Amino acid sequence: MNLLQQIKNRRLALKIKQNEMPMRIGISRQQYQRLEAKGNPRLDTLTLVAQGLNSEIMLIPKEKMSVVLAALKNSDGNIPTEHQKPNQSLQKITVSEDPWKGLLEDEDEHGN
Repeated sequence: MNLLQQIKNRRLALKIKQNEMPMRIGISRQQYQRLEAKGNPRLDTLTLVAQGLNSEIMLIPKEKMSVVLAALKNSDGNIPTEHQKPNQSLQKITVSEDPWKGLLEDEDEHGN
């Protein structure tokens, strides 16, 4: 799913009408409509849109994408660890402990 579709889906999930977004973020109606339809937004515009959708922009390394997506989809608040030895049982970290711990750092040679 491309970024523009994600923006639209987030807006719809929040039950925000397209014509309400320009007022929330301070751009013209035409500019916002163009952005959702086929836009190539500037970074500052994209930042405004993210704020208007109660969201954040993140740069996620490809090798960590599956872990981040799993964390976002997991409805019970537990996040499976990314690297597990074959004989380990599935370990989970509760979101209240630290939902992003280790997601963006590289492991050392010992798996730490």
